[in-house]
Amino acid sequence: MPHSNDAALIAAVAADYIEGWYTGDVTRMDRALHPDLLKRTMVVDEETGVESLRVVTKERMVEMTESGGGEQATPEFEAIVDDISGDIGAAHTISPDYIDYLQLVRTTDGWKIANVLFRIR
Repeated sequence: MPHSNDAALIAAVAADYIEGWYTGDVTRMDRALHPDLLKRTMVVDEETGVESLRVVTKERMVEMTESGGGEQATPEFEAIVDDISGDIGAAHTISPDYIDYLQLVRTTDGWKIANVLFRIR
């Protein structure tokens, strides 16, 4: 059974993720992501037309965030909590550049993003 404030906690994690990216805030990005994060997007090889999923790890997300991320001081975004079932949850964010579908897990350190599937807007 979800705790009464799980939706607010998940929304806060989603905000850390997307605002952390756009403001280059490594602390917020690191706090939002599970150590085993896998973030994916569909890519198509321009030469062969072969589709594959590009994978980004937590380590790489933190590196990219540290390098400036999306570089917007006040990004406009929506963070929508879609579902909570016990210790797992789903949410999505809509930002100027991306739509991200997040799968979260409750850990001893709080809610963490375990998986992301995203597309460019």
